[in-house]
Amino acid sequence: MKPFNPTSFSFPQNNFQKQITQFEQLLVINYKNIFLLRKYISIEGKILPRRLTSLNSKQQRDMAKAIKNARIMGFLPFARRIL
Repeated sequence: MKPFNPTSFSFPQNNFQKQITQFEQLLVINYKNIFLLRKYISIEGKILPRRLTSLNSKQQRDMAKAIKNARIMGFLPFARRIL
């Protein structure tokens, strides 16, 4: 049996790269940017959860706050109209 040589031992390397979302490329989220906000709202008009949007928790809170402000100001509807 060979003696253990700590210099030859190495941990496996992670091949994961951090994915940069479209949200991280923006400088400021604004409640007036309805085209961006619509991407984070479901068909029913609900705010999408973090596991679907791939935002971190701070970004998700800011996005939810912007969506709620846009709804109050009248830029986005509270519910989708069913015909």
